[in-house]
Order: sequence, then structure tokens, then C-alpha cells
Amino acid sequence: MNYKLSRMEAIQSPIIPVVGELIKNSPGTISLGQGVVHYQPPLTAIELLPKFLSEPKNHLYQAVVGIPELLTALAAKLSIFNGIDINDENAIVVTAGSNMGFMNAILAITSPGDEIILNTPYYFNHEMAIKMAGCHPILVATDTDYQLIPQAIAAAITNKTRAVVTISPNNPTGVIYAESALKQVNQICRDRGIYHISDEAYEYFTYDGIKHISPGSFIGSNQYTISLFSLSKAYGFASWRIGYMVIPQHLLTAVKKVQDTILICPPVVSQYAALGALQVKDDYLKDNIRTISQVREIVIHALESLEDLCTITTANGAFYFFLKVHTKINDLELVKKLIQEYKIAVIPGTTFGMEDACYLRVAYGALQADTAKAGIERLVKGLQSIVL
Repeated sequence: MNYKLSRMEAIQSPIIPVVGELIKNSPGTISLGQGVVHYQPPLTAIELLPKFLSEPKNHLYQAVVGIPELLTALAAKLSIFNGIDINDENAIVVTAGSNMGFMNAILAITSPGDEIILNTPYYFNHEMAIKMAGCHPILVATDTDYQLIPQAIAAAITNKTRAVVTISPNNPTGVIYAESALKQVNQICRDRGIYHISDEAYEYFTYDGIKHISPGSFIGSNQYTISLFSLSKAYGFASWRIGYMVIPQHLLTAVKKVQDTILICPPVVSQYAALGALQVKDDYLKDNIRTISQVREIVIHALESLEDLCTITTANGAFYFFLKVHTKINDLELVKKLIQEYKIAVIPGTTFGMEDACYLRVAYGALQADTAKAGIERLVKGLQSIVL
């Protein structure tokens, strides 16, 4: 029987499960692949769960946008850390992770055939979501240091463009976009009557004294800026699926329609855990990110021996490095060889839209120092053997 192909045929397969299967078939492999942290949620998150269980109404549907207690806590965090004040012109919506926030935004602001500008390398789930919505990702290159090129973004805008997406700190490069460039892009969006979607899932992961910048804090930007946040990374919350978005008030009805249809309400048990997580002392984040920073230094030191084989761009955020490997070997084939022959896993660059050369994303947030050191040494040895 011949069935008509669905829209999903045009969507790339998620790379993490693909690499995960390769790892499964090569026992003993160390993964520098998936972007998660090595630590657990704070005790304050777990300690609030009995409060959830003690209230029978919590087993019923709750507010589409999130429970009031969590919305209040998030408003305080946004004001203190991000410089974003919640008022009559904007709103917070709690989501099942920031991926859902992105899909909410795309469905709320577009019609099929519209265009969304992504800066390359892009986060693969963003590209997938845009295509699933029947829209077109318009790819704009960053510079050789993976920094934004505002003039190129402006030149790519058409009458079908609905938004420009920025991710800072960036996945997959680890680069933090310059404040001046973010302001330029935000101003371009204002001038052209489109939205600026700012993905800030890695907001706490900055190094070398660099401060995180939220475009939603720019004066007058709350009418066209959509800010996406996540607890998955900073609070070790990956499986709890809690994120949140700050949107212009005029988008709230549309976003609620999307969320009510897909989710009805964010998982309430996870919202309680999130509320508890936000009550943890500052030392929790500082100590865990300091540990990741120490792993980062180990990775930087090891990568120095690959300077003849790879272009390694300085990355002051998230927990990634994005390597341009000087080889004609296909990136997925290189990933397979590294797993099968050297038991080290990384992610191929084509999944992030980079097809002009061989790129690899190296993630170091999930590993303790000793394991990270062993893993990066395997990667160095493997690349030196395969590429030379």
C-alpha cells in the first residue's frame, strides 16, 4: 500500500538517540555527546515534593501558564538575575522544558510558509520545530568566531520573516554573543516589526568573568522579545521537563491555546520541584558551575594538542566546544570511528547545519574531572590517529 509521505519525512532524525545507539553497541564508551550536567537537583527541590503530595487538588489539572507560587518565584528571579521586570506588558508561561517554549512561540507567531532566521550553527531542535510548523528556517552564517553578523541578519529579512533566533550562551559552540551584537539584532527586530526569540537555557554557565545578557532587559524590548529559559541544565532537572518563557502580553492568548492543546498544564509535581530548586542557596549553582569550569580547563588544555588538526574557537559559555576538523572525512563517519575504535562519543556538526566542513561538538558538562580527562584524551588520540 502506498501511503502519502507526511511532513515528518522532511525532518532530520534527532541525533542524540542515533549516537546513543552507537554507544550502546560499543560498551565502555565515554560520552562527550549529550548536553547535560553531572550533578543532581538540590535537596530543596526534593523536600518540596511532600507538599505536592499532601494537597489532593494537585492531582487535578492546574493553570495552563503555571502554578501561582512558581510564577511569583520566577518573576523575582527574572528581575534580579536577568533585569527583566514582569508587568502589564509581558507575561511568564511555565513550559515542559524550553524546547516546548520554542514550539509555543513558533506556533503562536507564524502561519505555514513563514520564515524564521537561524544563525548557524543552529540548535537542531529549533530547526526541526520550524519545519514541523510548516515554516522555513532561513540560515545566516556567523563569523569565524561564531559571533553574530547583524548586517547579514538584516539582509536575510523578507516580508515572510517572523523572527530572528539567538542562543547565548550558545549551543553548540559555547560562544557568548557580544552585548553590542545582541542589541543590534534586537533593534533590527524592532525596526522591522518582527520578534527576537532569545534562547537562554545556559544563562548561568559563563566563565572568565563574562556576564550573561538577556535581550529582554533592553529598554522597550518587551513588546517583541520572547525569552526562553530552562531549569534542565543549571538545576540538574533534565528529566523533570520544566522551563519557562517571557512573552509580550499580546501573545499570551495564542500561547495558551498552544499549551492547552499540547500539554493542558505543565506537570505540577515538577513545578513544585522547580519552586523548591529556586529556593536553594546561591552556593549550589556557584559550586557546581565552578566544578564544570575546572573540567573546562582540563578540556582546554587537552585540546591544545589538536591545534594543527582542528580549528578550536574560544568558548566562554555553556559546556561545549565546537571543533572544525581539518579532514575530508564525513563527520558522521568520523563519529562512528571514534566510538567504535576509541570508545569516545561526540556529536557531528551536520546536525547543527554545518555542511561546509567536518565539525564536532564536544560536551563536557556531564562528566566528573577524571572521566572527562580520560574522555578528552581518547578524543585527542583518536583524532590524531584517524585524521593524520
